[in-house]
Amino acid sequence: MRITTNLKELYETDDSLWLEETIELLKHKQFNQLDLENLIEELTSLGKRDLAKAKSLLRQIIIHLLLIQYWQVEYERNYRHWIGEVKTFRYDLNNHLTTNLINKLEDDLGNIYESAVDFVKSKTDLTVFPEKCPYTLGQLLDDDYLPERYS
Repeated sequence: MRITTNLKELYETDDSLWLEETIELLKHKQFNQLDLENLIEELTSLGKRDLAKAKSLLRQIIIHLLLIQYWQVEYERNYRHWIGEVKTFRYDLNNHLTTNLINKLEDDLGNIYESAVDFVKSKTDLTVFPEKCPYTLGQLLDDDYLPERYS
């Protein structure tokens, strides 16, 4: 096992090699040789990236459900595409979720919904949407759920 003697310097010059060597140290339980400062930074960043990705996918699901439910002018021409998008985003999100991410999405569902509504309003001429998210997180993640069309 080859371990670079100065992981902090390696982190600045070759983060991929830094990661490989950090993994080797962890595998061999050589915790005292770890670059803890950068390891903590990387783990924190990883958690933020995972949450941002999950929020983005959930926002896309909500956007497309709102289009399906409310944008009647474009419904006949686009609903199959929108349904396909919902299925794709759900697949990606459901394969990415952990219990922790589910809890964070549940806690932030209101903000994610507001951002989705802002997008749909800017894309369409629609202005009337429920004040609160009309979908539960369970519905948003359910492969079979689609809302009834608004009339």
